Amino acid sequence: MSLDSYVSLGRSGLRVSPLTLGTMTFGEDHGWGASVEESEAILAEYLERGGNFIDTANIYTNGHSEKIVGDWFAARAGLRDRVVIGTKFFANLFEGDPNGGGAGRKSIVAALENSLRRLRTDYIDIYWLHNWDRTAPIEETLRTLDDLVTAGKIRYVGLSDLPAWKAAEAQVTARLRGWAPAIGLQVEYSLLERTSEGELIPMAQELGLGVMPWSPLKSGLLSGKYSRRRPGSVDTLRGGLVGGPSEKDYDVIDVLERVAQEAGTTPAAAALAWVRQRPGVTSTLVGARRVDQFRANLASLDVHLTDAQMAALDEVSDPPLNFPAENNRLLAPSLAFAGATVDGVHSSVLPMLTASSARY
Repeated sequence: MSLDSYVSLGRSGLRVSPLTLGTMTFGEDHGWGASVEESEAILAEYLERGGNFIDTANIYTNGHSEKIVGDWFAARAGLRDRVVIGTKFFANLFEGDPNGGGAGRKSIVAALENSLRRLRTDYIDIYWLHNWDRTAPIEETLRTLDDLVTAGKIRYVGLSDLPAWKAAEAQVTARLRGWAPAIGLQVEYSLLERTSEGELIPMAQELGLGVMPWSPLKSGLLSGKYSRRRPGSVDTLRGGLVGGPSEKDYDVIDVLERVAQEAGTTPAAAALAWVRQRPGVTSTLVGARRVDQFRANLASLDVHLTDAQMAALDEVSDPPLNFPAENNRLLAPSLAFAGATVDGVHSSVLPMLTASSARY
Protein backbone atom coordinates (compact mmCIF):
# COMPACT_ATOMS: atom_id res chain seq x y z
CA MET A 1 0.00 0.00 0.00
CA SER A 2 1.08 3.59 -0.56
CA LEU A 3 -0.13 7.05 0.42
CA ASP A 4 -1.79 7.41 -2.98
CA SER A 5 -3.95 4.32 -2.40
CA TYR A 6 -6.85 6.64 -1.71
CA VAL A 7 -10.00 5.65 0.15
CA SER A 8 -13.42 7.29 0.50
CA LEU A 9 -14.00 8.97 3.84
CA GLY A 10 -17.25 7.69 5.30
CA ARG A 11 -20.40 8.00 3.22
CA SER A 12 -19.00 10.71 0.96
CA GLY A 13 -17.17 11.31 -2.29
CA LEU A 14 -14.08 12.67 -0.52
CA ARG A 15 -11.00 10.56 -1.29
CA VAL A 16 -8.13 10.60 1.17
CA SER A 17 -4.86 8.83 1.90
CA PRO A 18 -4.80 5.83 4.26
CA LEU A 19 -2.49 7.80 6.56
CA THR A 20 -3.37 11.38 7.47
CA LEU A 21 -0.65 13.86 8.34
CA GLY A 22 -1.39 15.07 11.86
CA THR A 23 0.20 18.43 12.60
CA MET A 24 -0.25 18.78 16.35
CA THR A 25 3.55 18.77 16.60
CA PHE A 26 4.00 21.62 14.11
CA GLY A 27 5.30 24.74 15.84
CA GLU A 28 7.30 25.45 18.98
CA ASP A 29 4.80 27.49 20.97
CA HIS A 30 4.63 24.90 23.77
CA GLY A 31 8.36 24.15 23.74
CA TRP A 32 8.07 20.54 22.52
CA GLY A 33 6.94 20.81 18.89
CA ALA A 34 8.87 20.76 15.64
CA SER A 35 10.54 23.86 14.24
CA VAL A 36 9.11 25.56 11.16
CA GLU A 37 11.87 24.05 9.03
CA GLU A 38 11.33 20.51 10.34
CA SER A 39 7.55 20.87 10.02
CA GLU A 40 7.89 21.96 6.40
CA ALA A 41 10.23 19.06 5.67
CA ILE A 42 7.67 16.60 7.09
CA LEU A 43 4.90 18.22 5.06
CA ALA A 44 6.96 18.07 1.87
CA GLU A 45 7.85 14.41 2.49
CA TYR A 46 4.21 13.49 2.98
CA LEU A 47 3.04 15.20 -0.21
CA GLU A 48 5.95 13.87 -2.29
CA ARG A 49 4.98 10.34 -1.26
CA GLY A 50 1.42 10.90 -2.55
CA GLY A 51 -0.33 11.93 0.68
CA ASN A 52 -3.25 14.33 0.36
CA PHE A 53 -4.91 14.65 3.81
CA ILE A 54 -3.62 17.18 6.35
CA ASP A 55 -5.17 17.57 9.79
CA THR A 56 -4.71 20.51 12.14
CA ALA A 57 -6.69 22.49 14.73
CA ASN A 58 -7.00 26.05 15.94
CA ILE A 59 -5.47 25.10 19.31
CA TYR A 60 -2.43 23.22 18.00
CA THR A 61 0.55 25.25 19.26
CA ASN A 62 -1.89 28.15 19.74
CA GLY A 63 -2.55 28.51 16.04
CA HIS A 64 1.08 28.20 14.89
CA SER A 65 0.40 24.80 13.35
CA GLU A 66 -2.30 26.28 11.09
CA LYS A 67 0.00 29.16 10.14
CA ILE A 68 2.86 26.83 9.17
CA VAL A 69 0.53 24.82 6.93
CA GLY A 70 -1.02 27.96 5.44
CA ASP A 71 2.29 29.67 4.72
CA TRP A 72 3.70 26.54 3.08
CA PHE A 73 0.81 26.20 0.62
CA ALA A 74 0.59 29.94 -0.01
CA ALA A 75 4.16 29.81 -1.33
CA ARG A 76 3.22 27.08 -3.84
CA ALA A 77 0.59 28.34 -6.24
CA GLY A 78 -2.11 25.89 -7.27
CA LEU A 79 -1.16 23.15 -4.81
CA ARG A 80 -3.73 23.93 -2.13
CA ASP A 81 -6.68 22.71 -4.25
CA ARG A 82 -4.95 19.37 -4.79
CA VAL A 83 -5.05 18.44 -1.10
CA VAL A 84 -7.62 17.94 1.65
CA ILE A 85 -7.10 20.25 4.63
CA GLY A 86 -9.06 19.73 7.82
CA THR A 87 -9.02 21.85 10.95
CA LYS A 88 -10.98 21.86 14.20
CA PHE A 89 -12.97 24.28 16.31
CA PHE A 90 -14.00 24.21 19.99
CA ALA A 91 -10.92 25.34 21.91
CA ASN A 92 -10.96 28.88 23.31
CA LEU A 93 -7.85 30.92 22.52
CA PHE A 94 -9.13 34.06 24.26
CA GLU A 95 -8.82 34.05 28.03
CA GLY A 96 -11.90 35.36 29.80
CA ASP A 97 -14.13 35.33 26.70
CA PRO A 98 -17.04 32.91 27.24
CA ASN A 99 -17.85 32.99 23.51
CA GLY A 100 -14.27 32.52 22.38
CA GLY A 101 -14.67 28.75 22.18
CA GLY A 102 -17.26 26.01 22.21
CA ALA A 103 -19.83 25.03 19.61
CA GLY A 104 -22.27 27.94 19.54
CA ARG A 105 -22.90 29.91 16.33
CA LYS A 106 -20.92 32.99 17.38
CA SER A 107 -17.83 31.03 18.37
CA ILE A 108 -17.93 28.66 15.38
CA VAL A 109 -18.06 31.50 12.83
CA ALA A 110 -15.31 33.45 14.59
CA ALA A 111 -13.09 30.36 14.93
CA LEU A 112 -13.52 29.56 11.24
CA GLU A 113 -12.62 33.08 10.14
CA ASN A 114 -9.47 32.97 12.27
CA SER A 115 -8.50 29.53 10.93
CA LEU A 116 -9.06 30.67 7.33
CA ARG A 117 -6.79 33.63 7.97
CA ARG A 118 -4.01 31.52 9.49
CA LEU A 119 -4.35 28.85 6.79
CA ARG A 120 -4.42 31.53 4.08
CA THR A 121 -7.23 29.80 2.21
CA ASP A 122 -10.82 30.55 1.22
CA TYR A 123 -12.28 27.26 2.43
CA ILE A 124 -11.73 24.27 4.72
CA ASP A 125 -12.25 20.82 3.24
CA ILE A 126 -13.45 19.23 6.48
CA TYR A 127 -14.30 21.19 9.61
CA TRP A 128 -14.21 19.14 12.80
CA LEU A 129 -16.09 19.69 16.03
CA HIS A 130 -13.15 19.00 18.36
CA ASN A 131 -15.14 18.04 21.45
CA TRP A 132 -18.60 18.03 22.96
CA ASP A 133 -19.93 21.37 24.13
CA ARG A 134 -22.44 20.46 26.84
CA THR A 135 -23.89 23.98 26.85
CA ALA A 136 -24.62 24.37 23.13
CA PRO A 137 -27.70 22.73 21.57
CA ILE A 138 -26.55 20.27 18.92
CA GLU A 139 -29.13 21.77 16.54
CA GLU A 140 -27.41 25.14 16.77
CA THR A 141 -24.02 23.61 16.03
CA LEU A 142 -25.27 21.57 13.08
CA ARG A 143 -27.31 24.39 11.55
CA THR A 144 -24.30 26.71 11.74
CA LEU A 145 -22.09 24.12 10.04
CA ASP A 146 -24.71 23.55 7.34
CA ASP A 147 -24.85 27.31 6.71
CA LEU A 148 -21.06 27.34 6.33
CA VAL A 149 -21.27 24.47 3.82
CA THR A 150 -23.92 26.40 1.88
CA ALA A 151 -21.71 29.52 1.96
CA GLY A 152 -18.81 27.51 0.51
CA LYS A 153 -16.52 28.16 3.46
CA ILE A 154 -16.35 24.49 4.42
CA ARG A 155 -16.91 21.40 2.27
CA TYR A 156 -17.61 18.68 4.83
CA VAL A 157 -18.32 18.23 8.55
CA GLY A 158 -16.51 15.95 10.98
CA LEU A 159 -16.88 14.95 14.65
CA SER A 160 -14.10 14.31 17.14
CA ASP A 161 -14.09 12.88 20.67
CA LEU A 162 -17.87 12.93 21.14
CA PRO A 163 -19.74 10.28 23.16
CA ALA A 164 -21.35 7.75 20.83
CA TRP A 165 -24.88 8.78 21.84
CA LYS A 166 -24.18 12.45 21.10
CA ALA A 167 -22.52 11.69 17.76
CA ALA A 168 -25.49 9.50 16.83
CA GLU A 169 -27.90 12.26 17.85
CA ALA A 170 -25.97 14.74 15.71
CA GLN A 171 -25.90 12.49 12.67
CA VAL A 172 -29.58 11.56 12.83
CA THR A 173 -30.61 15.17 13.47
CA ALA A 174 -28.61 16.38 10.47
CA ARG A 175 -30.20 13.83 8.18
CA LEU A 176 -33.74 14.44 9.40
CA ARG A 177 -33.34 18.22 8.95
CA GLY A 178 -31.65 17.90 5.57
CA TRP A 179 -28.43 19.47 6.86
CA ALA A 180 -24.90 18.44 5.92
CA PRO A 181 -24.15 15.21 7.83
CA ALA A 182 -20.76 14.37 9.31
CA ILE A 183 -18.54 12.11 7.22
CA GLY A 184 -15.78 11.30 9.71
CA LEU A 185 -15.20 10.48 13.36
CA GLN A 186 -11.85 10.99 15.10
CA VAL A 187 -11.25 8.76 18.13
CA GLU A 188 -8.27 7.66 20.16
CA TYR A 189 -7.55 4.11 19.07
CA SER A 190 -4.54 1.83 19.46
CA LEU A 191 -3.51 -1.54 20.84
CA LEU A 192 -3.51 0.12 24.27
CA GLU A 193 -6.81 2.00 23.84
CA ARG A 194 -9.56 -0.11 22.31
CA THR A 195 -12.63 0.87 24.29
CA SER A 196 -14.06 2.76 21.30
CA GLU A 197 -14.87 -0.70 19.90
CA GLY A 198 -17.79 -0.91 22.32
CA GLU A 199 -19.96 1.92 20.97
CA LEU A 200 -18.09 4.48 18.87
CA ILE A 201 -16.73 2.38 16.01
CA PRO A 202 -19.93 0.32 15.50
CA MET A 203 -21.93 3.56 15.58
CA ALA A 204 -19.62 5.10 12.97
CA GLN A 205 -19.95 2.08 10.69
CA GLU A 206 -23.73 2.14 10.96
CA LEU A 207 -24.10 5.88 10.34
CA GLY A 208 -21.61 6.39 7.52
CA LEU A 209 -18.72 7.93 9.46
CA GLY A 210 -15.19 7.06 8.43
CA VAL A 211 -13.14 6.31 11.55
CA MET A 212 -9.88 8.22 11.90
CA PRO A 213 -7.79 6.97 14.85
CA TRP A 214 -5.50 9.39 16.64
CA SER A 215 -2.58 8.46 18.91
CA PRO A 216 -2.22 5.04 17.23
CA LEU A 217 1.12 4.60 19.06
CA LYS A 218 -0.40 5.64 22.41
CA SER A 219 1.80 8.70 22.97
CA GLY A 220 4.91 6.74 22.05
CA LEU A 221 4.34 3.71 24.28
CA LEU A 222 4.07 1.52 21.15
CA SER A 223 6.89 3.24 19.29
CA GLY A 224 9.46 0.57 20.13
CA LYS A 225 11.48 2.59 22.63
CA TYR A 226 9.81 0.86 25.59
CA SER A 227 10.57 -2.79 26.24
CA ARG A 228 10.93 -5.10 29.22
CA ARG A 229 14.28 -6.05 27.73
CA ARG A 230 15.49 -2.45 27.63
CA PRO A 231 14.55 -0.73 30.90
CA GLY A 232 15.55 2.90 30.96
CA SER A 233 14.42 6.47 31.44
CA VAL A 234 10.79 7.34 30.94
CA ASP A 235 9.65 10.56 29.31
CA THR A 236 6.27 9.81 27.79
CA LEU A 237 3.52 12.29 28.60
CA ARG A 238 0.33 10.47 29.60
CA GLY A 239 -2.72 12.39 30.65
CA GLY A 240 -0.66 15.31 31.87
CA LEU A 241 1.65 13.06 33.92
CA VAL A 242 5.07 11.71 33.04
CA GLY A 243 5.14 7.94 33.13
CA GLY A 244 5.89 4.79 31.19
CA PRO A 245 4.09 1.56 30.35
CA SER A 246 2.23 -0.38 33.03
CA GLU A 247 2.74 -4.10 33.50
CA LYS A 248 -0.41 -4.71 31.45
CA ASP A 249 0.94 -2.43 28.72
CA TYR A 250 4.16 -4.42 28.68
CA ASP A 251 2.16 -7.62 28.08
CA VAL A 252 0.90 -6.05 24.85
CA ILE A 253 4.33 -4.67 23.96
CA ASP A 254 5.89 -8.13 24.39
CA VAL A 255 3.52 -9.63 21.79
CA LEU A 256 3.91 -6.59 19.55
CA GLU A 257 7.70 -7.08 19.53
CA ARG A 258 7.28 -10.74 18.62
CA VAL A 259 4.83 -9.98 15.81
CA ALA A 260 7.07 -7.20 14.48
CA GLN A 261 10.03 -9.58 14.39
CA GLU A 262 7.95 -12.18 12.53
CA ALA A 263 6.82 -9.54 10.03
CA GLY A 264 10.34 -8.19 9.58
CA THR A 265 9.41 -4.69 10.69
CA THR A 266 9.50 -2.36 13.69
CA PRO A 267 7.06 -2.41 16.61
CA ALA A 268 5.78 1.04 15.57
CA ALA A 269 5.08 -0.09 12.00
CA ALA A 270 3.36 -3.25 13.27
CA ALA A 271 1.21 -1.25 15.70
CA LEU A 272 0.19 1.13 12.92
CA ALA A 273 -0.53 -1.76 10.57
CA TRP A 274 -2.78 -3.34 13.21
CA VAL A 275 -4.81 -0.12 13.48
CA ARG A 276 -5.04 0.25 9.71
CA GLN A 277 -6.36 -3.32 9.32
CA ARG A 278 -9.07 -2.99 11.97
CA PRO A 279 -12.76 -2.88 10.89
CA GLY A 280 -14.19 0.58 10.28
CA VAL A 281 -10.85 2.39 10.10
CA THR A 282 -10.49 4.67 7.06
CA SER A 283 -7.40 6.83 7.59
CA THR A 284 -5.02 6.86 10.56
CA LEU A 285 -3.56 10.08 11.93
CA VAL A 286 0.22 10.01 12.18
CA GLY A 287 2.59 12.77 13.16
CA ALA A 288 6.15 13.30 14.30
CA ARG A 289 8.59 15.91 15.52
CA ARG A 290 11.36 14.79 13.16
CA VAL A 291 11.48 13.65 9.55
CA ASP A 292 13.16 10.35 10.49
CA GLN A 293 10.30 9.58 12.92
CA PHE A 294 7.79 10.38 10.21
CA ARG A 295 9.50 8.12 7.69
CA ALA A 296 9.45 5.31 10.24
CA ASN A 297 5.68 5.75 10.56
CA LEU A 298 5.20 5.71 6.78
CA ALA A 299 7.01 2.36 6.68
CA SER A 300 3.87 0.83 8.17
CA LEU A 301 2.25 1.08 4.73
CA ASP A 302 4.52 -1.75 3.57
CA VAL A 303 3.35 -4.02 6.40
CA HIS A 304 0.38 -6.37 6.17
CA LEU A 305 -0.13 -8.54 9.22
CA THR A 306 -1.38 -12.10 8.78
CA ASP A 307 -4.62 -13.30 10.33
CA ALA A 308 -2.61 -15.16 12.98
CA GLN A 309 -0.58 -12.06 13.83
CA MET A 310 -3.71 -9.91 14.03
CA ALA A 311 -5.36 -12.54 16.26
CA ALA A 312 -2.36 -12.61 18.61
CA LEU A 313 -2.45 -8.83 19.02
CA ASP A 314 -6.24 -8.85 19.35
CA GLU A 315 -6.11 -11.40 22.13
CA VAL A 316 -3.42 -9.78 24.28
CA SER A 317 -4.99 -6.30 23.96
CA ASP A 318 -8.64 -7.36 24.28
CA PRO A 319 -10.27 -4.65 26.43
CA PRO A 320 -13.09 -4.83 28.94
CA LEU A 321 -15.99 -2.93 27.36
CA ASN A 322 -18.88 -1.11 28.95
CA PHE A 323 -22.27 -2.79 29.16
CA PRO A 324 -23.98 -3.89 26.93
CA ALA A 325 -21.09 -4.62 24.52
CA GLU A 326 -20.35 -8.15 25.75
CA ASN A 327 -24.02 -8.87 26.28
CA ASN A 328 -24.79 -7.95 22.68
CA ARG A 329 -21.82 -9.85 21.29
CA LEU A 330 -22.30 -13.12 23.19
CA LEU A 331 -25.82 -13.39 24.57
CA ALA A 332 -27.95 -11.57 22.01
CA PRO A 333 -27.11 -13.88 19.05
CA SER A 334 -27.99 -16.94 21.16
CA LEU A 335 -31.37 -15.50 22.05
CA ALA A 336 -32.16 -14.31 18.54
CA PHE A 337 -30.85 -17.13 16.36
CA ALA A 338 -31.49 -20.18 18.54
CA GLY A 339 -28.54 -22.14 17.21
CA ALA A 340 -28.91 -21.06 13.58
CA THR A 341 -26.33 -19.25 11.44
CA VAL A 342 -27.45 -15.82 10.25
CA ASP A 343 -25.29 -13.45 8.14
CA GLY A 344 -22.25 -15.55 8.96
CA VAL A 345 -22.87 -15.43 12.73
CA HIS A 346 -23.37 -18.86 14.33
CA SER A 347 -24.92 -19.19 17.75
CA SER A 348 -25.54 -22.18 19.96
CA VAL A 349 -28.20 -21.65 22.59
CA LEU A 350 -26.68 -21.82 26.05
CA PRO A 351 -27.86 -24.85 28.06
CA MET A 352 -28.94 -22.50 30.84
CA LEU A 353 -31.16 -20.59 28.45
CA THR A 354 -32.59 -23.78 26.96
CA ALA A 355 -33.49 -25.10 30.39
CA SER A 356 -34.92 -21.78 31.42
CA SER A 357 -37.03 -21.37 28.30
CA ALA A 358 -38.48 -24.84 28.74
CA ARG A 359 -40.35 -23.59 31.80
CA TYR A 360 -42.46 -21.14 29.76
